[in-house]
Amino acid sequence: MSSRIDRSITSAPWRPGRQPRVVLWATAGVVALGFLIGVEVMSRHYGAAGPITVQAREVVFPPKPGPLYGGLALMMVVLTWRQRFIALGAAIGIDVLFVLGRWAAGVNVPEGHLFGNGALWVMLGCAVFAITRRTGPERVLLLKGVGLGLLLVTGRKIGDTWLFITAKSRPTVLDPYVAMADHALGSPSWVVGRAVEASGSVGSYLLHFVYGELAVAAIVVAVYQLRNVAAERRFPRHHLVRTFLVIGLLGPAVYMVFPVVGPVFAYGPGASGTGGVEWAVVNLWPHTPAPITAPHPVLYDGLTPRNCMPSLHTAWATAIFIHSRNAPRPMRYAGTFWLVATVCATLGFGYHYGVDLVAGLVFALTVEAALRTYDRGWDRSGVQLVAHGTVVFVALLASYRWLPLKMAAHPWVFGPLVLLALASVVYGYLRTTKEWEPKAAPALLREPQPELV
Repeated sequence: MSSRIDRSITSAPWRPGRQPRVVLWATAGVVALGFLIGVEVMSRHYGAAGPITVQAREVVFPPKPGPLYGGLALMMVVLTWRQRFIALGAAIGIDVLFVLGRWAAGVNVPEGHLFGNGALWVMLGCAVFAITRRTGPERVLLLKGVGLGLLLVTGRKIGDTWLFITAKSRPTVLDPYVAMADHALGSPSWVVGRAVEASGSVGSYLLHFVYGELAVAAIVVAVYQLRNVAAERRFPRHHLVRTFLVIGLLGPAVYMVFPVVGPVFAYGPGASGTGGVEWAVVNLWPHTPAPITAPHPVLYDGLTPRNCMPSLHTAWATAIFIHSRNAPRPMRYAGTFWLVATVCATLGFGYHYGVDLVAGLVFALTVEAALRTYDRGWDRSGVQLVAHGTVVFVALLASYRWLPLKMAAHPWVFGPLVLLALASVVYGYLRTTKEWEPKAAPALLREPQPELV
């Protein structure tokens, strides 16, 4: 009898560390749900629909332009090729039916809002199929794929809503502080802005395309990283989507602490119909750098997002660059191009100051280091790297806020200090991650064989 009990205990499917991981993911799910509900409530407080309402509407109503088919592409990494063709065909077919139905009913659809319902229906249908028709690991894998796709879509909705909240909840902005600090780097937004203006329509169109299609580049790299999920029946421990989501979750919180609208709005004519000269501190961008004066918070409109500090476009482009390093050569070149072009676009269109980009780079490397350190069990080298990146990031923001006049008055001192702080994080990341790479085992020396006589 005792031997049977012993055998039953030892054969139980328990693995060390499983329960803490389940608790961790359950806690993360509860926190994410609470955050989503909180954003919905805050958005309604300011008179607009939140991400939950917007996402629910898009099941039937024309969807806003966004990565719905990108989310479907991420979900399909868990499917076989036959299932992928079926899912894509179903999504396109549903979209065609919606378009024809709206056309027959005389519904006026805004430009760019035609397609996307089908992708959302297929993702939701796969979730129902996983729950009702799949069991065990197959169900978990399919639900993970659906969750990955819906996270991308919902994350975009949360981001749009959060930008609206920053404009409503932060009536004053700190652009004069950042503009003064930017003198330490030579006010690069003004320099690149004049260069983009001189390049004409071709250069402007190319940079606009790169800036606007950052999510597409990320999806291409992510799908490449996850290409073997269907065959291996598991996700890799670390991939680009994780970094993108964490950057998008943590970065906007800084917007509330350090609200900045950007040089084209604070020192120029505004863009996209928002802001404008009437709200600018002075209309100088991009031909005349901001004068060195004592900074102070300034009142701005309730429409323009306060989304400059740090530059998350730069952070996301940096993540794409990092995760494309192990890809084939064309993708590596594309990752490099996307990072360089994104930096040029963010500066050249006046959306960011140079010091925003420095903060964005440090932020991206710190998030990437933290995720990789988490996978390794928070070893000493990883913890030191994350701590160093965090300290540098906080020090940069503090100097922008409390030392901007000194930075503007002594650019040859503070400019190199800012760049050295960035270089220290880059060097620390490269050195630490190189140590984490698996070492090739030395070849065994073969004993010499006696010659045959």
